[in-house]
Amino acid sequence: MATNTRLNVLKTYKIYIGGQFPRTESGRYYPVYDKKGNAIANMCLSSRKDIREAIVAARKAFAGWSERAAFNRGQILYRMAEMLEGRKVQFEEELMMQGLSSQQASKEVQTAVDRLIYFSGWCDKYHAVFSSVNPVASPHINFSVPEPMGVVTISAPEENGLIGLVSMLAPVIAGGNTCVILASEKKPLCAITLAEVLNSSDLPGGVVNIITGSHKELLPHLANHMDVNAMAYCGSDASQWKNLSELAALNVKRMRKYEKLDWISSLPESPYLILDFQETKTTWHPIELTGGAKGGY
Repeated sequence: MATNTRLNVLKTYKIYIGGQFPRTESGRYYPVYDKKGNAIANMCLSSRKDIREAIVAARKAFAGWSERAAFNRGQILYRMAEMLEGRKVQFEEELMMQGLSSQQASKEVQTAVDRLIYFSGWCDKYHAVFSSVNPVASPHINFSVPEPMGVVTISAPEENGLIGLVSMLAPVIAGGNTCVILASEKKPLCAITLAEVLNSSDLPGGVVNIITGSHKELLPHLANHMDVNAMAYCGSDASQWKNLSELAALNVKRMRKYEKLDWISSLPESPYLILDFQETKTTWHPIELTGGAKGGY
């Protein structure tokens, strides 16, 4: 019997690892619902192995990304903003599917574009702000400069599918780090669409890796992995933060907590977010008592 009713085919969003879009090796998926309770998409329920592969990809990409000219990193972040601007209608639609009004969605997308541009401008300037020449009581020049930590894992904010993620991603990679992001579990659509933007914006594969799934299941694996240098936690669960901090202590990870931030406001626009994921390297250079260079480090 003929019918005009057809099955609604939901998009299945993949994950983003090493510049590729694989399916989760676990084969598991979970449905995402709109505010009315209707299923709108299928998301990968990633596994520990997916995390391991993402961290391997981030570590492999770190040397090339951190050694790039700061100006070139700024160019790439600006290109990311351009590509995001070009697909703003799609992002707005996804945000509205996840509960935002048209006006709220438009503001969030525009703020995300502006935030990428903001941090692109800091790529070749934060060294000048945070470096220093230090006074010492010996015949030396002593100076300190910030250097990227390495691989940073990011637990994206749950309530902000796009702007919270962009606000953490931008300063981390602007400072020369690579990262593995666990997207919002409740509002993950924009995270994978953003991965499509990154993939077409000159960003080398592996610099940013985005996975989706259960925060309760996956966050401990991000915190205790021995090849991760730092972790950004955007949540307010005190017991979870305590557990992650204990796991991170196994290899002395830098832990940063960003709780209840208004990501739409100007507060996340700060070069100190770049500094949060930098190590300070201090160099001593001997000099002649007359002021001439003696040579050597």
